Amino acid sequence: MRPRRTRTALRAAVLALLLAGPTAAVPAPALATPLAAPTDTAAVSLADGCDPVDPTACLLPFPSDLHTVADPATDTGIRVDLQRSTMPENIFGTNIDPTDWNRNDGFSPGSMLLTRIPGLDPTVSGIAPATDIGRSLAPDAPIVLVNTRTGERHPYWAELDANAADNPDRQVLVIRPARNLDENTRYAVGLRHLRDSAGTSIPASDLFATLRAPTAPADPALHRRWEYAQRAIGALDTAGVDRASLYLAWDFTVASGRSLTERIRHMRDDAFGQLGTLAPTVTVDRVTDYTAEQDPDVRRQVEATVRVPNYLDTTLGLPGSRLNYGPDGLPERRDLAISAKFYCNIPRSASAATPARPALYGHGLLGSPTEIDSRKLKQYARESNSMLCATPWIGMATGDIPNVARSLGDFSQFGSIPDRTQQSFLNFLYLGRALIHARGLTVRDAFRDETGPLTRSGAGQLVYLGNSQGGILGGALCAVATDFTRCSLGVPAANYSTLLDRSVDFDQFHPVFHNAYPDPVDRQLCLALAQMLWDRGEANGYLHHLTRDPLPGTPTKRVIMVEAFGDHQVANVATEVQARTIGARLRTPALAAGRSADVVPFWGIPAVPALPHAGSALVMVDSGSPAPPAGNTPPREGPDPHGHPANSPQIRAMIANFLDTGELVDTCAGAPCTAPTG
Repeated sequence: MRPRRTRTALRAAVLALLLAGPTAAVPAPALATPLAAPTDTAAVSLADGCDPVDPTACLLPFPSDLHTVADPATDTGIRVDLQRSTMPENIFGTNIDPTDWNRNDGFSPGSMLLTRIPGLDPTVSGIAPATDIGRSLAPDAPIVLVNTRTGERHPYWAELDANAADNPDRQVLVIRPARNLDENTRYAVGLRHLRDSAGTSIPASDLFATLRAPTAPADPALHRRWEYAQRAIGALDTAGVDRASLYLAWDFTVASGRSLTERIRHMRDDAFGQLGTLAPTVTVDRVTDYTAEQDPDVRRQVEATVRVPNYLDTTLGLPGSRLNYGPDGLPERRDLAISAKFYCNIPRSASAATPARPALYGHGLLGSPTEIDSRKLKQYARESNSMLCATPWIGMATGDIPNVARSLGDFSQFGSIPDRTQQSFLNFLYLGRALIHARGLTVRDAFRDETGPLTRSGAGQLVYLGNSQGGILGGALCAVATDFTRCSLGVPAANYSTLLDRSVDFDQFHPVFHNAYPDPVDRQLCLALAQMLWDRGEANGYLHHLTRDPLPGTPTKRVIMVEAFGDHQVANVATEVQARTIGARLRTPALAAGRSADVVPFWGIPAVPALPHAGSALVMVDSGSPAPPAGNTPPREGPDPHGHPANSPQIRAMIANFLDTGELVDTCAGAPCTAPTG
């Protein structure tokens, strides 16, 4: 949880900036083929690169394979082909530059699906809300999301954008997968039996009625759009959806695992190939010893830097840097390495006889590695005999705040955030290798006393612990790590595009984002587009490979996820999407009866069969805050429970045991886990 003074500083900085100003998907028809001369508004829209079936915005419905071209060099057989003129435009008249997006061979596995239906009442229509995900799979569900490879229905929830409630003409329907979509797979979306608040059926537009007909339209300019519609309708028909009932249908392809992860995997393999059997180069800058009276938990703090190969396009890799792409389209190492600052706290429990376990620590939102100096983390370090070592999440650290604000004012710059975050993954991996290498930090005086090393080294000793942003980005780091196999992700989630509208942390950025993109439709499109790039630098793009189907050259991981009920900063729904996707089991009893507003609490997350449990797990912690609202707005009632799990000695002990053994044990005495508020 970020301290109040940090939030105030963030808000001031943002306002200052504002005032300053597995099987290949079916290839899509090649839109590069010239269309016949347009004969009506729909044909003109198509010629401009827009989809006329939803005239609310050029890119709606989104995502859609209409905005792709065939590309046999990709794993999906297609490539995203967004045109700059079709992208959202900020208040200065600048359309988003699609260059970064067009490197993808499909859309995000956590895509938010967007369209606008005039007059729609989701409740009257029976659309599944976040509190009743199971309803999305009902035979008569008004929204159907189908995996075209397997023919199976995919769970979701849907909601009208609550942030546009006062502007219904610009209020989109947002459909969110309740479990990440499969990579390298095409999905079809069908909407049917939609109703307004009076219960009156909402008919399909004349254009879509033409496109859903089994015979091609008379206007040749519409033929290719008709082919797209027929492809989606065919998949829906296989799933039992009557084409005559459809209000709208479209399809899209999810990016391949290679497209999502190959940049950081290439950086990792290239950097460690260069390192070989050597330990990373570390320079110790400062050593501070504490007496027990000065600090009862920490014996010594070490400040140092580790040299890491640089794959960014500036010498120092400063905020705003981008990946330095080589001629093969992959990040290319620059001649000069960068220095990654890090801090280690050696706990008072450590000695040469009982050396501490080395643990990488990931800090919270736009924070710094000195977060390890918080009282709760120092207590954890002493109680678990762990040496927490942290380096900044560059890309989303304190020094990146101005660049984050600039990116929210012009999303053409957004790619610099996940680009730097991928470099931060490598920084963490190099720090981890230095911690456990036989000729690494344990041979340095700063990490020893007169009798021997104060921290362990060698295979199997390193673990990862992160909270909040450290849980979100940490899921990606864990998925690509080769030197550790156990991770604790505190109050984590997938994905950021789901979180932002539901987090009080985004309040301070509203002045930039909402003023730069005043149209609510454009704002939702910006978030959906951002996720396609964020996938490279946060957990969402890596979840399918975290606890199973590991990435090449990477061990599988065991993960403990700790969730705070009613979290004001990281939405519970997003935490549970991550748990479903990685196959985590739920520690039960999770909540006292009546605490959850869901029809089926923790839908789709099976319970841990027995304890101890040797596998990945989700643990809910309840400190008494109200249940979160169902829509895409933040919880604001009651105390924010985001940081409360760390207040509990029982939860700290549960995490420590998991990181030591890979097993979940019950430290909550068979009852729902709770935590004090302070």
